[in-house]
Amino acid sequence: QVQLVQSGGGSVQAGGSLRLSCAASGDTFSSYCMGWFRRAPGEEREGVATIDSDGNPSYADSVKGRFIISQDNAKNNLYLQMNSLKPEDTAMYYCVADRVCSGGYPHYWGQGTQVTVSS
Repeated sequence: QVQLVQSGGGSVQAGGSLRLSCAASGDTFSSYCMGWFRRAPGEEREGVATIDSDGNPSYADSVKGRFIISQDNAKNNLYLQMNSLKPEDTAMYYCVADRVCSGGYPHYWGQGTQVTVSS
């Protein structure tokens, strides 16, 4: 059974940085597409960043140049380094995983972690 357990997040002032972590278990993740989604209050869930099985990252336009997605060598741990944070980055962030990077909603989700950016 695939499990994604998140840590990190919290509150920071605009311009600050935070790092999210996600520990994956229950399968071999070397062939998975993994990533991060977020949901702001009153908004739909949106993809923030993904990394495919070849290690190629992809970012939403809103976070390009500020956020960095990465994995450890075993691909069991996923990270999101968030720099130059803005108040509009405030949301619940979710670690996600699926067999492919389909562009739709992934199959597996972490428990979520709150990120709050104050102006």
